[in-house]
Amino acid sequence: MTSETTGTGSTFGRVGIWSSALHASRVDDAGGKAIAVALAELDELGYGTVWIGGSPTPGDAAAVVTATRSITVATGILSIWNHTAEEVAAAVSAIDPDARRRFVLGLGVSHGPMVPQYAKPYSAMVDYLDALDAAEPSVGSGHRVLAALGPKMLKLAADRSLGAHPYLVTTEHTAEARAALGPDALLAPELTVVLDTDLDRARTTARTMLGMYLQLPNYTANLLRLGFTEGDFEGGGSARLLDALFALGDAEVVTRRTREYLDAGADHVALQVLTADEGGAGLPRAEWRELAEAFGSEL
Repeated sequence: MTSETTGTGSTFGRVGIWSSALHASRVDDAGGKAIAVALAELDELGYGTVWIGGSPTPGDAAAVVTATRSITVATGILSIWNHTAEEVAAAVSAIDPDARRRFVLGLGVSHGPMVPQYAKPYSAMVDYLDALDAAEPSVGSGHRVLAALGPKMLKLAADRSLGAHPYLVTTEHTAEARAALGPDALLAPELTVVLDTDLDRARTTARTMLGMYLQLPNYTANLLRLGFTEGDFEGGGSARLLDALFALGDAEVVTRRTREYLDAGADHVALQVLTADEGGAGLPRAEWRELAEAFGSEL
């Protein structure tokens, strides 16, 4: 891959699916077949992009690209601490060229509590991007996006990649991110969805997932910048925080909340469907179908 853009940035579509259950490296043969079937269906449903969440490996990414035919595939997010730039570039170059054109490398610096060697994350990302540029073949700016929350990383995303893929953010952050990125860079925030019309139960499901992230300072610092308080982090998240970060309710609520992010400046919204029975770890194919029908031509 060269440093020239492939045009992938224009083919993300308005709505995609984000899932941490697309790791072939973490399942047995039956699980791998289930992932392949789910991916084939996502390909047919009309979503613009499928995001491989939960720190995928380069092998996971290659497997998803190979299992799909037309949908854009992006990592959301591959940690720069887990794999060297040279290792990633080699894995990307090994993907079939026709499939490779649909692939975008999403990169992030993860979080201090999760990475023993975590230090100077901004400088580490700059060095990693330099190494990707220098690799042979390279994975250039037109084939990558960055996980970015704060102003410095957002500017780096605009300067050195297609744009930004922020996780666990509000519409207010999306508006701020658009201003920081400028008008041309891709802005593709993640939005977690709980399809449950019982609001109390939906909030309980959301808190089960959110509690882990509220232990990570990169996220809490960003939320504090947006006007939330330490009190909003107690008990897995206040109702105010949950309602700002999630789409809770039926498919109509999800489509409305997604439009709010698009209106705030997002080009694309990556939907993560969270279910109470699977703890967010499964393949919620029925919910993916329901949302595809609800969005219709808006996908």
